[in-house]
Amino acid sequence: MNKGRMHLLVCGGTGCESQESSKLANFLEVIIDKKGYKDEVQVVKVGCFGFCEKGPIVKVLPDNVFYVEVSPKDAKTIVEEHVIKGRIVERLLFKEPIKEEKIMFQENMPFYKKQMRIALRNCGLIDPENIEEYIALDGYEALGKVLTEMSPEEVIKVVKDSCLRGRGGGGFSTGLKWELTHRNKSSQKYIVCNADEGDPGAFMDRSILEGDPHSVLEAMAIAGYAIGANKGYIYIRAEYPLAIERLKKAIKQAREYGLLGKNIFGTDFSFDIDIKLGAGAFVCGEETALINSIEGGRGEPNAKPPFPAESGLYDKPTCVNNVETFANIPPIILKGASWYSSIGTEKSKGTKVFALAGKVNNVGLVEVPMGITLREIIYDVGGGIRGNKRIKAVQTGGPSGGCIPEQNLDIPIDYESLNSIGSMMGSGGMIVMDEDDCMVNIAKFYLEFTEEESCGKCTPCRIGNKRLHEILNKITEGKGTEEDLDRLVELGEMIKSSSLCGLGQTSPNPVLSTLKFFRQEYLEHVKNKYCPAGVCQGLTGNKKSNGKH
Repeated sequence: MNKGRMHLLVCGGTGCESQESSKLANFLEVIIDKKGYKDEVQVVKVGCFGFCEKGPIVKVLPDNVFYVEVSPKDAKTIVEEHVIKGRIVERLLFKEPIKEEKIMFQENMPFYKKQMRIALRNCGLIDPENIEEYIALDGYEALGKVLTEMSPEEVIKVVKDSCLRGRGGGGFSTGLKWELTHRNKSSQKYIVCNADEGDPGAFMDRSILEGDPHSVLEAMAIAGYAIGANKGYIYIRAEYPLAIERLKKAIKQAREYGLLGKNIFGTDFSFDIDIKLGAGAFVCGEETALINSIEGGRGEPNAKPPFPAESGLYDKPTCVNNVETFANIPPIILKGASWYSSIGTEKSKGTKVFALAGKVNNVGLVEVPMGITLREIIYDVGGGIRGNKRIKAVQTGGPSGGCIPEQNLDIPIDYESLNSIGSMMGSGGMIVMDEDDCMVNIAKFYLEFTEEESCGKCTPCRIGNKRLHEILNKITEGKGTEEDLDRLVELGEMIKSSSLCGLGQTSPNPVLSTLKFFRQEYLEHVKNKYCPAGVCQGLTGNKKSNGKH
């Protein structure tokens, strides 16, 4: 047998790590060594495959066999049966729930069929702690191309023409942001990567940093060249220890290979990156609050203008993009703007990564083309609702988004469509709710979060969200009135129009969207003192006036 004839790719993302995937990888290595196959079979810890519901995952190459829900005790079976005897371990294959058939290959699974992985292209494929594996898959080729063949203006034009929009929530043109920062003359400029991922249930950026950190480093260097910056910072919350560890290793390796630091690729361009740890404040996802935190100040937003492109970090021109935005940059440079802009809808190009969670069968990380419908994600990719229950709503955009009812599931996923129904793209959280969820309680949950995370700098957000939460509490305790529903709308609209930053401006969305689409449920709470879902403890003993639950 040839040396290195087989690779066992073991998911090393946080989700699988919590289910002993490191122990599984170690067991595989020990057994392979004992059996005398150490020189022929390699165990590689890779990033997140995305199918978190079925982790830990082991993918066998070159056979392309995909094993799910693998435990450390399965290591011996995989080695003895598959590695040595060439027999597929049938019980570890994915079982399609409807047809109840076993599926051997990843690309044949419904979860992956409608996905298109660009930002996640290397996650689950390479060892994130080995720069040579990234380089082997065109890594740093885009950086080499821009430094040796393109001017900063040409780089900006490619990014603008690709129509890539910021994936952190705002959806602003990435190329235009780079152009604005490029135009502002200064002896010092900065690139900042926003990795402060704070939405409940969101893990898009974390998974990219854990599974493919070099893609972000390369993109930041490209952005630095485009705007004229020689320094970059990655602002990441300290609660992401695995991502931080892999980022540190990636930065060290990139410096050793001459891909960060002085005179990159023998040119006069120099660029380096440092990591700044955040304390986990949700408001620091807002770019000016993030900048204040990097500087050592309170994580509070500033009034704009001036925008960071003019006066940002240390009062210098600064370009802030999030992790997923950066992850799209290298393939855009290599494949061209027209390739990227051919994907998606008229105004929302490319793909979007979502953290699909809640009452759905296939919880996980998915990357889909813009324009796909919510129904396709929930039922085709997500495998439908758990227990065959009826879907009630899906929340997109996290605490800043809105609850979308079942009748709107066929709406295409793009920035404008989601905004038109009171929700938003956000950074990519997508939480599915079924008939057992109370929409009043859901709105209260998100208000609790935003009230807790408000920095308190502006009155509408600091006091307004507190009052909204008080009214929702009153309703769920059976003390609400119909007048309270009008107060929620009036107060919510006021907070949206007068808050200082994006946190306050979007915080009423869960309340306003549930009131719009589920007003009858609110009326049950205030008129009949009844919670149809049986969730609100103060109302669980009550019934509708007609005696039906």
